Amino acid sequence: MDHILITGGAGFIGSHLTEYLLEHDHACHITIIDDLSTGQRKHPAMIRNHYGEDRLRFIEGRVGDILDDLNDESFEVIYHLAAAVGVRLILDEPIRTIETNVLETAALLRFAQARSSRILLASSSEVYGKSSQVPFAEEQDVLYGATTYTRWSYACTKAIDEYLGLAYHRQHGLRTVVGRFFNTVGPRQIGRYGMVLPRFVKAAMLGEDLQVYGNGTQSRCFCDVRDMVRALPMLIQTDTCFGRVFNIGRDEAITIQQLAELVIETLNSKSAIRHVPYEEAYTTGFEDLAVRQPDLSHLKAMTGFSAQIPLTQTILDLAEEIQQQNQSQ
Repeated sequence: MDHILITGGAGFIGSHLTEYLLEHDHACHITIIDDLSTGQRKHPAMIRNHYGEDRLRFIEGRVGDILDDLNDESFEVIYHLAAAVGVRLILDEPIRTIETNVLETAALLRFAQARSSRILLASSSEVYGKSSQVPFAEEQDVLYGATTYTRWSYACTKAIDEYLGLAYHRQHGLRTVVGRFFNTVGPRQIGRYGMVLPRFVKAAMLGEDLQVYGNGTQSRCFCDVRDMVRALPMLIQTDTCFGRVFNIGRDEAITIQQLAELVIETLNSKSAIRHVPYEEAYTTGFEDLAVRQPDLSHLKAMTGFSAQIPLTQTILDLAEEIQQQNQSQ
């Protein structure tokens, strides 16, 4: 039986990964660590009800605090998804963001090294910073703004995480692989921390204005979470992936204006679109990227991965979930 540890497993991506692994690896046992700062208690509870309490253990708390209680346990595989996420949260709580992303990762890498685990570190397309080399490739240079702008602190912390993980691989032989996630969307994602698609879907269902930040010409590549989690086991189970970084997502771009229009059309909504200046949405001097598009050639070469779920289906599934939540309240 594989013993798997997932940090952040009660969150949006982590809960989908937990489900996927339990569904496709009937011999695995999973332990989740999550402090529920952005995760939700109902996710592991729901999964345990379906797959059995003997296959899933949930421990509430910060990663660094909980690891001491797991000193006598070994895990063959570790997925490190715990992090401070969302532009709104990063701007509102920069200290928490920096300390969570760097200190928790350092503690987990020491833990993994002592057990010779395989570990996947979840990173972010934010690592590319203000790069203008499109599409973004894993080996290209990165460019950040001044340290006086909090917005770039998240990108720097995730880059430090990558440096740490790769250093453990080079110096100690820890089997580490880094996944840079690009704009993951889907059921269980909430708009509270600035996530654009659930904000749009909820507004469209209520007949409210869809607020597009900036002029709406900035483009992104959205990948359904149920597609994205399929790539993670492929990477961590492939020996030649260790010590490397991989972009993960979809490479089909859409502007935020087009996304808002697609949501309204897909849901047959009467909502209008309202443009909101960045200064009003976030803070003075906020910088956004005009294009965020991944080069997926390395991922496809190593795993054959390609996203399958169309964006319209993701929109419909998000709407259905929101409707069910409203009916149960």
